[in-house]
Amino acid sequence: MLFLIAMRMPVGFALMLVSMVGIAQLKSWEIAIGMLKTEPFDFAAHWSFSAIPMFLLMGAVAHHSGISTALFTAARLWLGFLPGGLAVAANFACAGFAAASGSSTATAAAMGRISVPEMTKAGYDPGLSTGTVASAGTLGAMIPPSIAFVLYGIFAEVSISKLFIAGILPGLMTALIYAAMIMIRCKINPKLGPPNTEYISWAEKLDALREVRPLLVLILTIIGGLYSGLVTPTEAGAFGAFVSFAVAIFQRRMNWNIFKESVFEALGGTARIFWVAIGAVLLTRFLAMTGAEGYLKEVVGSWAADPMLLVLASSLIYIILGMFLDPLGLLLLTLPLLLPMFESLGLDLIWFGVLVVKYIEIGLLTPPVGLNVYVIKSVVGPDISLETIFKGVAWFLVCEVIVVLLLVAFPSISLYLPSLMK
Repeated sequence: MLFLIAMRMPVGFALMLVSMVGIAQLKSWEIAIGMLKTEPFDFAAHWSFSAIPMFLLMGAVAHHSGISTALFTAARLWLGFLPGGLAVAANFACAGFAAASGSSTATAAAMGRISVPEMTKAGYDPGLSTGTVASAGTLGAMIPPSIAFVLYGIFAEVSISKLFIAGILPGLMTALIYAAMIMIRCKINPKLGPPNTEYISWAEKLDALREVRPLLVLILTIIGGLYSGLVTPTEAGAFGAFVSFAVAIFQRRMNWNIFKESVFEALGGTARIFWVAIGAVLLTRFLAMTGAEGYLKEVVGSWAADPMLLVLASSLIYIILGMFLDPLGLLLLTLPLLLPMFESLGLDLIWFGVLVVKYIEIGLLTPPVGLNVYVIKSVVGPDISLETIFKGVAWFLVCEVIVVLLLVAFPSISLYLPSLMK
């Protein structure tokens, strides 16, 4: 499987090919083809999955109708005076757009197109500018609504609404730690992010905030509905997509081209996610037939008696595999192994879900397959090397270590808000 991925075969097809050949060798080609006929439909027909295309559509409309541009402009005007102000602005703009996207790569791509050229023009260090957007883009996986949480909730059979709410404080904490690191570095070495000397009036700042109001309406509608229990995650996805269309039409930012681009972008993103997910399900069936799952449980079983050792073992698994595997493929591959162990020790699966998504975020940044790094590379083109971007995200990986330690040491960071839900 790793060889096929290294040969640039799409991850979903690599998973499916290995699974089909493996099942055929263990059983027969008739059984393998029979599973190929039934498993994809049984998996994709799960009602909760309809939230995924809705959240992707919501994010696509928000981006193409100019909300992402307005968000970065407002953040730049209000935060530009800080050390490394444009990078700090890009960081918080990513956090804001994450609440209207649900996808890390979509957040990185949308904000990268807007903020990296601005920082380059202002003389910012290329590693800092690209590293900021690549890293802050990962908040799309943590801050609700999150596609990763939808998939985790379905497989772990836990409340997706509570997972969404559990991701709020860890997501905000990550953004704040990122911002502190940027400011400290730029205070020590101002050449990394030259200070902004431009005078900005209060009228300009307030005008910029007015442009961001539609996003606030969108975020409060979704999170408020989930927190109060008025809507399910599936309903929230549909309602969020409807509100994003309504806002774009009200602001006269919707036309046929934006509509078409948004729908096709959502369709493409949904198809990519489902191919990976279906491939992972088939691989899970294949591993179950080989007995590999039982063997792996025995290997990790010696760690499973102590909760902290199990958390450490899980961390190592996710960080090492995250260097090579697609984030969603990694999520779907590891959950059948790890979830039973956490359940047997009585550990909170909401807390574990937040940790898993945090590890997925880290995997989006680590070489050689740091997906968000490649997304930013595709945005900036040949002007900035891949090596420069990876060096830029290294500082943010240090921040991620701090965040993980805090989440493990203080589970209440993840569990406090869900405990208040109805």
